[in-house]
Amino acid sequence: MTGQRFKQIAKDGVLINNPTFRLVLGTCPTLAISSSAFNSLGMGLAVTFILICSNAIISSLRKVIPNEVRIPAFILIIATFVTIVRMFLYKYIPDLYSSLGVFLPLIVVNCIILGRAESFASKNPVLESACDGLFTGIGFTLAITLMGVFREVLGAGTLFGVKLWDFSIGYFSNTAGAFLVYGLFIAGFNALYEKFEQARKTRNYVEIMQAKSMAGASEAATSESKEV
Repeated sequence: MTGQRFKQIAKDGVLINNPTFRLVLGTCPTLAISSSAFNSLGMGLAVTFILICSNAIISSLRKVIPNEVRIPAFILIIATFVTIVRMFLYKYIPDLYSSLGVFLPLIVVNCIILGRAESFASKNPVLESACDGLFTGIGFTLAITLMGVFREVLGAGTLFGVKLWDFSIGYFSNTAGAFLVYGLFIAGFNALYEKFEQARKTRNYVEIMQAKSMAGASEAATSESKEV
């Protein structure tokens, strides 16, 4: 895998195809878990681990799994790693295990994981697929954790369980607040993305025009020297 390919995969996973703010996938855990920064971070890390492992295994078996049963096979592989995560959390982080509740086993059918398995891991080499899982997971983790921090600070006056102040707005801790915050973050992220994308296109256009101008000046100079 070339450096350029690595950069493209990283950019796609975190920014261009951010699963939460750009593709709007995995909405259920995003809305339900993001009332707490700690729970959000835990869910994000769990999804990232499962994405990396499932992508790598699916990629390595992509030429072996029959096309007719690929979806059941993908779900079986994903479910294996979900079970490993559940067992680990149950043993070592029981509070997080209890907080995530039903949304932890539901990772098996999370659109982000199954989508990356179908659209990327089943068509690309192992290393690229693992990197795709890593950066897609990072994009999801950053998104849900930012929402968790925002909602916890405003809704409970705490950050990762640490009391910041007595002031709080309970609205941000409930379901309606989750939808509002999610919509605001999607709008803000896409506005910033479009702004940077337009700046990039403008910069590329200027560089192309400068290159053409320099090439034209060079040709003119060459023609003049030949005439002399």
